[in-house]
Amino acid sequence: MNFRPRAKEEPEINLIPFIDVLLVVLIFLMLTTTYSKFTEMQLKLPVADVDAQRDYPREVVVAVSADGRYMINKQPVAGRSTEALSQSLAEAAKAGKDSVVIISADATATHQSVITVMEAARRIGLTQITFATQSSAAAGAK
Repeated sequence: MNFRPRAKEEPEINLIPFIDVLLVVLIFLMLTTTYSKFTEMQLKLPVADVDAQRDYPREVVVAVSADGRYMINKQPVAGRSTEALSQSLAEAAKAGKDSVVIISADATATHQSVITVMEAARRIGLTQITFATQSSAAAGAK
């Protein structure tokens, strides 16, 4: 019997096969991945362009200030309720249901104040609504 202590060999990890396997997995993932955009819904986003502005003969311009006050065709509206706004819109829309409502809201106006204008227009039957914008060059000049 040999009871002499043996020299302990340090176990070593060979990294070369590990790296080879990782490179194969990486190449596999690169080849099988599809790089396509989400195509479930095709959207055409609106573009704001000052030059393409139309001239509506039967337009009703509704201005919404930052603090929630309304003006219809440069005439102030008494009250901020949907009913008061509907009544004023009905008086201003002389062309009837063919009138176009142009909402010109301040950039810091609340979302609710714009929705109130849209709801008032819906109540009296005005379905054509558009929003007034300004180009980024005009906004930078101010």
